[in-house]
Amino acid sequence: MPTLPDSQRVVVTGLGAIHGLGHDPDAFWASLAAGQPGVDRVSLFDPEPYACHIGAEVRDWQVEDHMDPKEARRNDRYTHFGFVAAKQAVTDSGLDFDRENPDEIGVLVGSGIGGMLTYEQQLRRLVEGGPRRVSPFTIPALIGNICSGLVAIHYGVRGPNFGVVSACATATHAIGEAMHMIRRGDAKVMIAGGAEAAITPFAYASFCSMKAMSTRNDDPQTASRPFSQGRDGFIMGEGAGVTVLESLEHAKARGARIYGEVAGYAATADAHHITMPDPEGKGLGMAMTRALRASSVAIDEVDYINAHGTSTPYNDKFETMAIKRLFGDHAAKLPVSSTKSMTGHLLGAAGGIEAVACLKAIEHQTLPPTINLHEPDPECDLDYVPNVAREARIDVVLSNNLGFGGQNAAIVFRKV
Repeated sequence: MPTLPDSQRVVVTGLGAIHGLGHDPDAFWASLAAGQPGVDRVSLFDPEPYACHIGAEVRDWQVEDHMDPKEARRNDRYTHFGFVAAKQAVTDSGLDFDRENPDEIGVLVGSGIGGMLTYEQQLRRLVEGGPRRVSPFTIPALIGNICSGLVAIHYGVRGPNFGVVSACATATHAIGEAMHMIRRGDAKVMIAGGAEAAITPFAYASFCSMKAMSTRNDDPQTASRPFSQGRDGFIMGEGAGVTVLESLEHAKARGARIYGEVAGYAATADAHHITMPDPEGKGLGMAMTRALRASSVAIDEVDYINAHGTSTPYNDKFETMAIKRLFGDHAAKLPVSSTKSMTGHLLGAAGGIEAVACLKAIEHQTLPPTINLHEPDPECDLDYVPNVAREARIDVVLSNNLGFGGQNAAIVFRKV
C-alpha cells in the first residue's frame, strides 16, 4: 500500500500517442485491444535493397494539421511526433497554464536516435552540393533534446528540461526521472515520454547489417511475433508516447482525472555486452526488483507485465528467465504481453507508447494481447495473453524496457 504523502505520490493525468495504429491515445488503444497489427511494407523509401522491407509507419500523417508549417519544416519527423503527442497529453490533462507557475513545469521527451532523417538528408546535400547546401537548421533538428526544448517554448514553461538518451529504454527512463523530479520538488508538473522516427535508409542499413531485424517480408503483419518459436528479429516502429505527471496533491487540488500512479521506477545496467542482453537477465531482474521495492508492491500484487518483448531470439528468452526468477510461483499466474507484436519496436519511444498502453489497460481493465503467437518457443513458457485481449482485474502493472549498452528500465503503474 502507498506510504508516501500525496505531495510525494506522482500520478499520470494526461496521455498522448502518435502511432500507425492510431493518432491519439483512444484510437491507439482501440487498435491494441482489437489485436490489430500495425506492420506493413515500408513506404517512406524504397526498401527493396535492404534485407528488411517492413515496418510500423505512422501513415496518413500530415504534420501541418497539428503544427505550424514553418516550425514543422525546421524540425525532424521525430520532433513532429513528440511535439504533437505532448500537446495531446497536455490537452488531455486539462492543465490551465494561466493558473500554473511556468517555472514549476518541466519537459523530458527523449529520443533514442534523434533526427536520423535530417542527418541523412543534409549529408546527401553536403555530398551532392557542397557545404553551402546544408541547412542552418540541421543541428537543432537532429539533436535528441530538441523536442523537449520545443515543447517548453510552445508553453513557456521553464522547469527541468533536457533529452534523455538510453536507446530503447529512453522513454521509460524519462518518465521515471520525471517522477523523481516531482518528488524532489524540482517541478510540480512534468511532461515526459519519448519520440522516434528512424524508418530511414541509413537506420535500416545499419540494423540490417547487425541482422537484428526480421526478414519475414512476405508476411508483414505476422512478422513481429514475440515469444514465438519462429521469431527472427524486431520490426522497426515509429511514433511517440508522452505523459503528463504531477503530484497526487496537485492533481486533487485541480480536480484532474487520474489514469494511475507512477508508483516506482528503477534503472540498472547489464555491464555485459553492447548489444546482447545479459543471458541470465541479471540487470533486468535487478531493475524489476528495485522498481517493485520502490513501489512498496509485493510480487503477488503485480497483475500484468508489459514486456520489452522485441521478437528477437535473445531478448524474449532472457526476459522470460528474469521474470520467472523474480516472480517464482507467481510467474505462472502472471499475464505478460508484448504490445510490440502490434506496434513494432519504437526504440526510444517504446517506453512512452507502452506507458500509454499500460495506463489504458488499467483504465479499461483489459490485457492487451501478444498477437502472432501460435507456436510458443518452449523456452518462453509464461502466459503471454496470446492473440486475443482479455478482461482482468488490473491494479498494478510493471513495464520493462532494455536498451543497447545494457541499459535497463522498469516502471510500476498503479491504479489510484
